[in-house]
Amino acid sequence: MVSQQWKKYITDLLPLQCELCGLAIESDLQLTWLCGDCIRYFTEQTRCQCCGLLMLSSVSQCGACLTKPPLWQRVYCVGDYQPPLSTYVHNFKYLRQFWQAEKLAQLLSPRIHQPADLITSVPLHWRRHWVRGFNQSELLARALSSQLQRPYQTLFKRVRATSPQQGKNRQQRRSNLKRAFKLYQPVTADRVAIVDDVLTTGSTVQHLCKLLLDAGVKSVDIYTICRTPEPSDKS
Repeated sequence: MVSQQWKKYITDLLPLQCELCGLAIESDLQLTWLCGDCIRYFTEQTRCQCCGLLMLSSVSQCGACLTKPPLWQRVYCVGDYQPPLSTYVHNFKYLRQFWQAEKLAQLLSPRIHQPADLITSVPLHWRRHWVRGFNQSELLARALSSQLQRPYQTLFKRVRATSPQQGKNRQQRRSNLKRAFKLYQPVTADRVAIVDDVLTTGSTVQHLCKLLLDAGVKSVDIYTICRTPEPSDKS
C-alpha cells in the first residue's frame, strides 16, 4: 500500500490541480492547492470577534460576550466544523497528514492582521501524545508562527490525563479540566495567542488563559481553524 507521504510526493510532481474539484489551478492564485471557485468555500464570514460565533453582522462583542466576557480578547478562525474544512482537519488529526498544518495555517494567517507577540498551543497529556504520535495544535502553531513571523514557545504542560471533551456539555467540560494544566515556564510577552485546531465551548483555552493572565500577560487571543457551535448544556 502506498503511504500517505508517497501519495503526497507523487501528487506534487503532477500539474497543479484543485484538491477539491480536480480542475486546473490558475498560476496567479495565492494558494497553490485550491482553484478560484473552491477558495470560496473558505470565504470569511461575519462573526463575533470575541467568541467567533456566526452573526448577522460583524461585532466586537455579541450579547453573550457582553453579559459574560471570556478571558481571551479575540478569536480568529477559518470557519465552522463542516466540509470541506472539517475534512482537512480530520485528515490532519486522525490520518497523520502532517502537511495539512501548513495549508490550514495558510487559510488562517491572512485573517490575523495584528499577530500576538508570542504564539503557543494547547498541550496534550504525554500518554495521548504517545498514542497519537504528535500534537496537532503544536504543528498548527509552528506553521502559523512561521507565516506570521512571530516566535513560538511551549508554555503549558498537561499534568492530569482527562477523558475526551467531545460529547460533554459545558459544565462537564469545565469539571473534566480542573487542575489539568500548569504553566511550563515564565512568560515575558504582553500579548499571547493560543492555537487549537477546533474551538467549541472554549473550556480548555479558558483554563489556559487564566494561567497566562495570572502570570502577568495583558491579553490573550485564540487562533483556531474551526469554531463550532456550542453543544447543548442538557445532559
